[in-house]
Amino acid sequence: MIFKQAKVAFIDGVRTPFAKSPGVYGKLRSYDLGREALLALKQRNPILQDQCEQVSMGCVIHNSATSNVARESLIGAGYDLSTPAFTVTQACISANRAITNTVEAIQAGTLKTAVAGGVESTSDAPVRISDNLKAVLLKAQRAKGFGDYWKLFRQFKFKDLIPVAPAIAEFSTGQTMGQDADRLAARFGVTREEQDEFALRSHQLAAKAWEEGKFNDEVQAVMPAPTFEPLEQDNTFYADSNMEKLSKLRPVFVKPNGTVTAGNASPLTDGASACLLMDIEEAKKQGYNPNIIIYGYQYSAHNPDGELLLGPAFTIPKLLNEAGLTIDDIDVYEIHEAFAGQVLANLKALQDKEFCVHRLGLNDVFGEIPMDKINTQGGSLSLGHPFGATGGRLLISAARRLNESDGEYALISACAAGGQGSSILLRKLNVEAKSKTTNKVAKKTAKKVSKKVAKKTTKKTVNKENS
Repeated sequence: MIFKQAKVAFIDGVRTPFAKSPGVYGKLRSYDLGREALLALKQRNPILQDQCEQVSMGCVIHNSATSNVARESLIGAGYDLSTPAFTVTQACISANRAITNTVEAIQAGTLKTAVAGGVESTSDAPVRISDNLKAVLLKAQRAKGFGDYWKLFRQFKFKDLIPVAPAIAEFSTGQTMGQDADRLAARFGVTREEQDEFALRSHQLAAKAWEEGKFNDEVQAVMPAPTFEPLEQDNTFYADSNMEKLSKLRPVFVKPNGTVTAGNASPLTDGASACLLMDIEEAKKQGYNPNIIIYGYQYSAHNPDGELLLGPAFTIPKLLNEAGLTIDDIDVYEIHEAFAGQVLANLKALQDKEFCVHRLGLNDVFGEIPMDKINTQGGSLSLGHPFGATGGRLLISAARRLNESDGEYALISACAAGGQGSSILLRKLNVEAKSKTTNKVAKKTAKKVSKKVAKKTTKKTVNKENS
């Protein structure tokens, strides 16, 4: 979907430092992290205290005590209690969905000022009891007398006391995402070395970006209990990583010959993100200078058995074609790095004729996205991947990178469990006039060059004929 009259501006965004799980956020609930992100955004934008009309957050792993974590986080952050809030879930693109749901509402005129983002704490993952133990406990509530209890006790087995950890496999296929990443890499010929090189690039770029202060304005320090020692930056990247270390790591999912390792896969991560989205005219009234707009978005769903992680390859071409743009028109790409092999396979898929023709319905390959435009300050491999919050990080980073560049367009894209994908297109407002002028100049120049070439060609032809 492309908005011909896009009127939703990205105003500001903030996130907590992302941290490995289990780790420094081990004593916090997802609610605590969501509260921290919302509070930091409100402190930077005081209008949210009484003018925020809605809060929506993505989340994948829900704590039953705070099932609507967006509302609980809002209350904890001290927002006006009359502000409605809801939580959405769409696997790793949950924050993307919260963002685009909010965009649609503002486009429709039902909202003017709202917050969207996401939160995840795998440290706070619910551990459930076995099905047999659950059945026995439910029956015990209706038991009467020793006889009933004895019958129930006979059904009980001590192994039923073993907690059931959250499943990491796809419900529909029984395969883990890592196994699918291995299959996908093999399908598109992505080698182990290429994956390790991409992972190393991610860590090095993240370390450099942090050293240069690129994330200082978008990451709010957190003082997690019980130590209350401030965490000021992500603890998920390795500044001293190198190819030798990465090459020694063994395959994790497909043994012994797989290519996905702990070094080229994103780590389990805790964190939260929050973005302020506003109607452009309302933003101006409130004294903001809106510069980045949400220009359009696209979602996809495909076969989770073999195409689980191909979301970017499905959504990027469709979104750009609808916008009338090419790969080269996009100056900033932020692509979610679930696995190094997944990113590289998606990039190769866009250059694979069979995939582009038979799966995307194109006449030819879509094209090659230049690596120097992709995740130039690190990605999920190095910055971490809190499932429900990553979409917010992608939006915040893409908007800042676009503002720092001379470009006009930025695109964020991600894959998700269940064989789904998302892409969101951003546009910078203050280059529109510049772009039109540049295009006019380019056309005039091209016309002059064409005339000169035509004259020279005619002259050479005449000379040849005369000779």
